[in-house]
Amino acid sequence: MGRFLEYLLIAVYIAVLLAISHWIGQWSYSWMPPEATAEAQKVDSLFSFLTSIGAFIIFGLVSMMLYSVIFFRAPKNDYSEGHPSRGDLKLEFLWTAAPTLLVLWLAFQGFNIYQQLDILGLQQVVHLHTPLDSEPVYAAAIADKPKPASETIEVFVKQWDWTFRYPNNITSNELHLPVNLRTRLNLHAQDVLHSFYVPEFRLQQYVVPGRSIDIVVTPTRIGQYKLKDALFSGTYFALMDANVQIESLEQYNQWLSHAQQEPTTNENQAVAEYTQPPKTWLKSNWYTVAPAPRAIANERKVMNDT
Repeated sequence: MGRFLEYLLIAVYIAVLLAISHWIGQWSYSWMPPEATAEAQKVDSLFSFLTSIGAFIIFGLVSMMLYSVIFFRAPKNDYSEGHPSRGDLKLEFLWTAAPTLLVLWLAFQGFNIYQQLDILGLQQVVHLHTPLDSEPVYAAAIADKPKPASETIEVFVKQWDWTFRYPNNITSNELHLPVNLRTRLNLHAQDVLHSFYVPEFRLQQYVVPGRSIDIVVTPTRIGQYKLKDALFSGTYFALMDANVQIESLEQYNQWLSHAQQEPTTNENQAVAEYTQPPKTWLKSNWYTVAPAPRAIANERKVMNDT
């Protein structure tokens, strides 16, 4: 009867611990910016599960330590060693198999989510080296199979400017996306390495010069967000942002028509910072790329992809 009661209390404790851990995992959704894409929901689900697992482990370990300190304290002047757990095959198998299975499951889920993000263009060429060759041998390109999308928007990034080219060669310094439709973004870096990052998309993608990289996003939340360059690419990289507008398909088509008829010029904040007099007594003499004034935006024209 005593052993049964002990097992019952352990089961109740584990159930309470699971409930608390699950609640913390659900609470973790509020720690992140609002989800704006279907891909963000997959990432947040994995993050919530990791939070629940972490909470279960930390609360379980701390409670076991407190329980041991309170109920299994050694008497004063008792310096004998406790019962060794070494040699207990069941216990050793448990604490080896459980973490191994958990890590393998997490790796599978992470790989599965990465595959669903549909990022293409990173592994298009295989470089083969042989011991006698000083230069790599380029093997055949790997054929990527892009998933279907409603339309493709070309994204061009350079110091210190984001530019977007829409169907019918409409260009803009703002990224407009129709809600609930899969849109392919074809990323091009025109000078150095940059990073496409929208926190609400849960997506950060390096943009490599000389390589076309495709990502597919499915916006689910209407609103305005910020695109940032999350990679240090020069003095004014923190000013490299652009507005991201997710809107209904009707509003998106109206914006395209309006952009075609009324070109506008947007201010480049990097130019304003560069033209200001220095605020320090000593100059660093570091080489700085002079920002070019932003060209006319929302204009119907054809851009070079390089």
